[in-house]
Amino acid sequence: MGRSPWPNPAVNGYLANTDPEWYAFLRPRVRPPGRLDEVNFWRPSERIFRALRSGEPFLFRIKAPHNAICGFAQFEYSTPLPAWLAWEVFEEGNGVASLQILRERLERLQEENRIRAGEHARIACIVLGKPVLFAPDEWVRLPDDWSPRIQTGKLYDLSTGQGARMWRECLDRAALAAPPVAADSAERYGPAALVRQRLGQAGFRLAVLDAYGRACAVTSEHSLPVLEAAHIRPYAEGGVHDVRNGLLLRSDLHRLFDRGYVTVTPDGAVRVSSMLRADFANGRSYYPLDGQTIHLPARRADRPDRDLLAWHASDRFLG
Repeated sequence: MGRSPWPNPAVNGYLANTDPEWYAFLRPRVRPPGRLDEVNFWRPSERIFRALRSGEPFLFRIKAPHNAICGFAQFEYSTPLPAWLAWEVFEEGNGVASLQILRERLERLQEENRIRAGEHARIACIVLGKPVLFAPDEWVRLPDDWSPRIQTGKLYDLSTGQGARMWRECLDRAALAAPPVAADSAERYGPAALVRQRLGQAGFRLAVLDAYGRACAVTSEHSLPVLEAAHIRPYAEGGVHDVRNGLLLRSDLHRLFDRGYVTVTPDGAVRVSSMLRADFANGRSYYPLDGQTIHLPARRADRPDRDLLAWHASDRFLG
């Protein structure tokens, strides 16, 4: 089967209460052998999930009357989003068939929990990669110290005691199902410690959105419907889903950037190609942007990689 993409158990894992409807909808759609490699474990509030580091296991405890562990995934990222954007990013990965159903379920849960509802209410999105959901006859027994009074979930040390037992059984179930092993898994995980986790497409998009303060790096536009996470080096050409390979751009600038009519130099200067005028006899709204400096993320670790910007300026920009 090759090397497991799951970390050495010298890490924490979070066991979360899981809605049976979410589980039932997603089980035939996720690995193995489904098509969804990222899902949204959303909650009807804006509280960001901070219990795990990126790459650590997130386990699903299906609620009563089932009371068992029905699968697990890798935690990637957490951020609050309006329901419409959660649907746009994840679609069926939200565990529902449509935006309307997502809104109806959200409103019901917010009412039950006395949380403000409405069109602009936000939900806490927990982005999970490589989800594995077990068939009912494969469910894993809960830890002996699990309490029915736990409202959301509980953190466990997966290297000892009940944590180690449930994690070992989860991995055994996953091995029987033989999920595909990522080609870069050996790069992600060392023999005894968790290594920086690469994001999936959804995690990348949301991480870039937050890194730039939900504002276009060039224009400072804040309207969420027109903001997009652009890869500096395209994923199809060897780029990765990493914040440092991303820029948050207004949708029209994203398209121009991808096609080489706009670039950003390693020093952060915007360049607009003369080919925009030559090809379309236009571009009046874009040439004033030429030479201005982009707005960088506050955290240095989130800022675009200078080598990737140099690649785009030399290999993709039309000059």
